[in-house]
Amino acid sequence: MPEGKQPELRVVTMPADANPDGDVFGGWIMAQVDIAGGVLAHRRARGRVATVAVNSFLFKQPVSVGDVVSFYADILRIGRTSITVAVEVFAERNPSNPITVKVTEAILTYVALDAAGKKRELPPLPD
Repeated sequence: MPEGKQPELRVVTMPADANPDGDVFGGWIMAQVDIAGGVLAHRRARGRVATVAVNSFLFKQPVSVGDVVSFYADILRIGRTSITVAVEVFAERNPSNPITVKVTEAILTYVALDAAGKKRELPPLPD
């Protein structure tokens, strides 16, 4: 896992998140990645954001029921109204002999919205 960073989101996978073989649905992972990236984008935008693009998404290994899944996000690019975020996903598994594996990586773009749902400029970074 990324050294010295805190995850934007950490979740324990449950049976309802998986198929009958115990593999977590890719769509569930995608939704959690979107939430984790959105948390960081929301913080930078200081308000409402919406996902406008999933630029890339790579599943590297399956996620199983009972894995503790951590989502780490970093801002890659800031535009006038948009924020592009990279999200890396790690699964901690096998509690009796713990291992951590990178399971997913993605890049998403969010746009800042005003109260009416229209694009707005990002506020300047604080001094």
